Amino acid sequence: MKRFFKPVEKEGSSKKPSLSQLEKEEDVSLSNENKGEPSKFMTWNANSFLLRVKNNWPEFTKLVTSFDPDVIAIQEVRMPAAGVKGAPKNPGELKDDTSSSREEKQILMRALSSPPFANYRVWWSLADSKYAGTALIVKKCFQPKKIFFNLDRIASKHEPDGRVILAEFDTFRLLNTYAPNNGWKEEENSFPRRRKWDKRILEFVLQSSDKPLIWCGDLNVSHEEIDVSHPEFFSAAKQNGYVPPTKEDCGQPGFTLAERRRFGTILKEGKLIDAYRFLHKEKDMERGFSWSGNPIGKYRGKRMRIDYFIVSERLKDRITACEMHGQGIELEGFYGSDHCPVRLELSQACPNSKQDKVSK
Repeated sequence: MKRFFKPVEKEGSSKKPSLSQLEKEEDVSLSNENKGEPSKFMTWNANSFLLRVKNNWPEFTKLVTSFDPDVIAIQEVRMPAAGVKGAPKNPGELKDDTSSSREEKQILMRALSSPPFANYRVWWSLADSKYAGTALIVKKCFQPKKIFFNLDRIASKHEPDGRVILAEFDTFRLLNTYAPNNGWKEEENSFPRRRKWDKRILEFVLQSSDKPLIWCGDLNVSHEEIDVSHPEFFSAAKQNGYVPPTKEDCGQPGFTLAERRRFGTILKEGKLIDAYRFLHKEKDMERGFSWSGNPIGKYRGKRMRIDYFIVSERLKDRITACEMHGQGIELEGFYGSDHCPVRLELSQACPNSKQDKVSK
């Protein structure tokens, strides 16, 4: 049974609901509240969701109110999973066994209980510490049939560091991922980890062709030269003078030839479309990037597009908008993160449309 936290209401009893209450509420939400399929989506690497709630919530709330997304996918939640020190963690629940963790959880859940977020429900997939992690926030009237937290679709399993949330809707799947960074050196937690991740993503999309897929999140790769502001800078980037053993692994993580080619293979073999590039063919130096380097130092003005909406080719004719909400060197519209939100809009599916039929 997957679990979510019901935000604490501002009025009335603030008593924490019991686990059995939450399970009953979720069962109802997944079976009785569905009113069609989502068509408006937003993804954002928040670079610590708690910090964004503390420092940037009014601005982000205004964006959510204006766009009114049906689904919000968050990466880099950076909240620890529940569980005491030395014991197995529960990556689906926020840590609250210390005074500081209870306070942090309360801050977060109060924010998510206020308009417009009171109209949504949230699922978490968290790391053991304040690292990585994802969240999926879905309008109560568009609840998914099933939620998984891994690429294998095993009921109780979470990917390491909470990097995956998979939502199963009637006519499509939505995959929210925070891809591991390729890193600068060929070490245990660097190049091999990213290669394994890309291999598993390819396997997943090939095995999931029975339904259209919407894949979103911080994918930590810029596919083509048009997707970075300064291709030569990123191609030649080094850390501490280290040069990888192969030319394909040289350069800025996310812009190495090896990563870009693997990403291209995933798109081609999975019959997937980059929604933003599908609509925007030309380079846009102001609004064409989702990540921006620190305004101070050598990365000032250097930007990459590493946050995506990738959709099945069967959905391409329904793409009506895909936009980034940040611009400029000073990170306007980034809401405190080094990533800006990205939104996708699809037109409503036509009844009996061939592209949305699911093979049995």
